[in-house]
Amino acid sequence: MIFEFAKRRRTIRKFNNNIPPLNDILYAISTAKEAPSGMNSQPWHFLLITNQKIKDKIREIAEKAEKTFYENSKGKLKNFLLNHNINWKKEFLSNAPYLILVFSDKRFPFSKESTWLSIGYMLLALEEKNLSTVTYTPPNPKEISKIVNAPTLYNLEVILPIGYPNENKKKLSRKKLEKILNYDKF
Repeated sequence: MIFEFAKRRRTIRKFNNNIPPLNDILYAISTAKEAPSGMNSQPWHFLLITNQKIKDKIREIAEKAEKTFYENSKGKLKNFLLNHNINWKKEFLSNAPYLILVFSDKRFPFSKESTWLSIGYMLLALEEKNLSTVTYTPPNPKEISKIVNAPTLYNLEVILPIGYPNENKKKLSRKKLEKILNYDKF
């Protein structure tokens, strides 16, 4: 089953108005907390946002930084963004029924790596519940952390907008196993 969830999971940025059951969100967070972590530190913390005013403020702060980034992009990066239809607008931050902000506690060794393992677990759990998301890493995590009164010992790693998809997107192709796997030596 896990392989099937991984195969079908894709990034979704547009969500419909149906609100997923809170228990499905809590299931995904419960799954994430079961991830392995360096020295069993479990350095992750999850903040579930449902308040529309907070979601709107997060979007406003994120888009301000994104707009500056996109306007200053040049060369290959600018072409990549244009060719992939990526822009500074982040409607999903206010349109998704839920946002989960995932933090790492920087007091612990390997906190970033461990937290991202938990995020991977969460992505598969969301897929199991037929929920969609995008792993959005804002360019200004400290500003967003201030909005939600996050402790200064926490680093915002990702924002996961979560809901039911309102777009029919195909999963982008993946490299073949033989392109990414070597045995014993490179």
